[in-house]
Amino acid sequence: MKPSTDSHLSRDHSPDARALQARGVALTALGVLLISPDALLLRLADVADGPLVFWRGLLTAIGFALILLLTQRGGPGQRFASALARMRGCGRTGLWVALLFTGSTLGFVLANQYTRAGNVLIILAASPLFAALMSRLWLGERQPRHVWGAILVSLAGITLLVMDEAGSGSLTGNLLALGCSLSLAGNFTLCRTRPGLDMSPMLTLSGLLTALCGLLACTWLAVSGVGVGEGAAEVLESVITQLWPSHSADFAQRAGWLVLLCLVLSPLGFTLIQRGPLYLPSAEVALLMLLESVFGILWVWWVLDESLTLRGWVGGAMVLGAMLIKSLIDRRLRHLQATRTPSVDASAGGN
Repeated sequence: MKPSTDSHLSRDHSPDARALQARGVALTALGVLLISPDALLLRLADVADGPLVFWRGLLTAIGFALILLLTQRGGPGQRFASALARMRGCGRTGLWVALLFTGSTLGFVLANQYTRAGNVLIILAASPLFAALMSRLWLGERQPRHVWGAILVSLAGITLLVMDEAGSGSLTGNLLALGCSLSLAGNFTLCRTRPGLDMSPMLTLSGLLTALCGLLACTWLAVSGVGVGEGAAEVLESVITQLWPSHSADFAQRAGWLVLLCLVLSPLGFTLIQRGPLYLPSAEVALLMLLESVFGILWVWWVLDESLTLRGWVGGAMVLGAMLIKSLIDRRLRHLQATRTPSVDASAGGN
């Protein structure tokens, strides 16, 4: 992987670069807020592994596709052709982005099924470190010391935040969470290798791949569960029953939570987040993603009345404090650079 010619963007303090960085922070932060109820809504939906993966993939694919089509110009035919052209324009890098996003989705959803949320959040919080290391190795991006400091403080804060529930996770769930963290960091880093190219159209393909994984899982369970001598019709009926358990008394309500999460919040949120690496180094995008952990736990506390301990509040304050201090330092550095730039230009003009 060749280093990106855009790898110096995070250190460019020109007015245009500062505006792009501010735009990247705003897009990523808004996207994180939209997806922050993810864990809460997954718990409210209470769906088995295979159907959960299938519906999350299919509904998010529909949501991503609608966003992609609505952002194009012209009539329906022109919008469809333009959307396909944007997907083809992402090239092989876009295919890898879709695969990595699929990996992070599967890892997050299934990790929450096999281990406690605390384990998932601790491991997912390591994604900024992975992203910073990947960016340093592959793109040559050097992160300022205060960014590394913010990452480490945030990791410590989230560790405190979930320490009470982090002792009973299974190895399978922990490995899935690790895969999610690595995939997320790799996705952000890979996007930086194609500066100026929006990879968000490939999220539609990622949703379809996720849905395919869920369908294969349901089919495997159906094939394993049918009796000797039963044929394809029984397998098909079993798959449909898994995906559409309409006999359940609260089926409509649980389906509603999935529709809200997968058709609305996730497509909007991840479309914004996927655009973050256009304007920010991947480590800073992943750092902003840490806010999902804090707000996710706060959502669960507020809706399900799961109160935080004092240690949890301290951990959340550490994460938010680190983000605030980092933002203030960035603002100060941009202000100092802006005051130096006119004097440098004037000096050059005088010569």
